[in-house]
Amino acid sequence: MAYDKPLPGDNPDTKAFWDGCRRHRLLFQKCGSCGHVRWPPALLCPNCHGRDTDMVASAGRGTVFSFVIYRETPHPAFQADLPYVVALVELDEGPRLITNIVGCPCEDVACDMPVAVVWDDVTETVSLPKFRPAR
Repeated sequence: MAYDKPLPGDNPDTKAFWDGCRRHRLLFQKCGSCGHVRWPPALLCPNCHGRDTDMVASAGRGTVFSFVIYRETPHPAFQADLPYVVALVELDEGPRLITNIVGCPCEDVACDMPVAVVWDDVTETVSLPKFRPAR
């Protein structure tokens, strides 16, 4: 069966992130000058405006910073998933990532809930990072 939901597109800024996701690794830019780990990727560090950048792997653990429960969908391909949670997860390394919380009832999701990454291999070339309650 074909995946009928919208897929992320990569561009020169996000290519390393999506390539990492295909390998089940969360990769983020880290400023070589001040050490700030950032998302989304950018040419300049938002803290010091440095241009020296390394890619670092996240351990894939964090907490729910904020979330919403969708009970109606803006896109028909998500109808079968209702209700579902879209969350802003703050990773232990610092970046915040918009994602889904899976593996628990929507009503059990809470701010500050510890979560860990799980991978949803939606096509042969796209793996989406989602998060479940940490055990």
